[in-house]
Amino acid sequence: MVIAAAETSGTHHRRPTFAAFLNTDEEEQSHAADVIDPTSTSVNNQQLQSYASTTSGESSPNQVPSPWNQTYSPYYTDTTTTPTMSPSPWSQTYSPYYKSPWIYQTTPNVDDDSDNGLVGTIVRQEGHVYSLAASGDLLFTGSDSKNVRVWKDLKDFAGFKSTSGSVKAIVTTGNNRIFTGHQDGKIRIWRGSKKRTGVYSRIGSLPSTKEFLTKSVNPKNYVQVRRHKNVLKIRHYDAVSCLSLNEELGLLYSGSWDKTLKVWRLSDSKCLESIQAHDDAVNTVAAGFDDLVFTGSADGTLKVWKRELQGKRTKHFLANVLMKQENAVTALAVNLTACVVYSGTSDGSVNFWEGKKYLSHGGILRGHRMAVLCLAAAGSLVLSGGADKNICVWRRNGDGSHSCLSVLTDHVGPVKCLTAVEEGEKDGNEGRWIVYSGSLDKSVKVWRVTETAPPVIG
Repeated sequence: MVIAAAETSGTHHRRPTFAAFLNTDEEEQSHAADVIDPTSTSVNNQQLQSYASTTSGESSPNQVPSPWNQTYSPYYTDTTTTPTMSPSPWSQTYSPYYKSPWIYQTTPNVDDDSDNGLVGTIVRQEGHVYSLAASGDLLFTGSDSKNVRVWKDLKDFAGFKSTSGSVKAIVTTGNNRIFTGHQDGKIRIWRGSKKRTGVYSRIGSLPSTKEFLTKSVNPKNYVQVRRHKNVLKIRHYDAVSCLSLNEELGLLYSGSWDKTLKVWRLSDSKCLESIQAHDDAVNTVAAGFDDLVFTGSADGTLKVWKRELQGKRTKHFLANVLMKQENAVTALAVNLTACVVYSGTSDGSVNFWEGKKYLSHGGILRGHRMAVLCLAAAGSLVLSGGADKNICVWRRNGDGSHSCLSVLTDHVGPVKCLTAVEEGEKDGNEGRWIVYSGSLDKSVKVWRVTETAPPVIG
């Protein structure tokens, strides 16, 4: 993790000059387009960073096998503490990439008819996984190494790197663009080459250089963030914690620890709005249904923003505050088909609201002993990952109730991020999903979950 140097006392902020900005951007661009060879080398943010710092020196996670998985990190050799259990029907092999910081462990003989279970594991020797995005057969993983790894069919495919800032958020578009949010407050834009397979380069950042320079000359475009510190409104000055896309409208939403929500137009990378959304860090943002956007914050509130026409422009207005409590709102997921929004909080609960009933509170899902850190919606399923190292798989039933289908327990560190892609129909089977989970145990795990699986908890 890169931490900005502390500001010396008595130092006055000056607006950036053209030369200073160009020099900075020039230095970044000299490295940003570098391609990594596939074979080369605010739950409570302080609590998560503390966990990361205490485990970063370990050579590998001390994994405890479950009935679903008996694949281990090749660096883990101590078997004296491993509990006795019946052998798994799956293979116990792994295929390490010796020159890569990642090691893929797979179970190739997985039964295609299995409902919910572990398919494979990708272990990173150092660092922690903070963000994931899946697009077709590609998986993008972001970590505190500042790099983004690209996996195809769960094989190390490509990668790209920035010069600073842990990768806190990743989203992808249908036209092969990737947006990454970083610890240093930057949002970077990448694109895969059409001519050279596996080659990615940085094509820009948010805000664009042109807009930054245009806005920087006018003092009215600055806001004071603390004594003697003014920043441009169109630029995040603290970690970008979350990103969400509305491709139909061509909009990208970014939330930051600087307490703001920003709205970006994808066509020209212009910042349309900068909203002082919360009184504390924005932990999560989700573009929803009916022109709604949801934001959750460490200040304990879940807010709803409505996109409306204002003259020839559109603007987002605060429409509702669904939750106001002491516990931080840490994760959001939206079921666009059923018009349901799910919210995870630091007390381990998942609340949900039903949009077809004017966002009325539908109930609470209780499956975690510690904070919920991430949520993902997949068809009729919603998955929740927690600081208790577990992933709960819930199914929304026809009457609006929810059943817990399974609890996935193979991670040995807090589950920080989740994403899912539909596996497709096989022999008439529908509702099969491949789920990727990233954890502070330095691994990404790959699961299969099925909407038709029988519940384990009523």
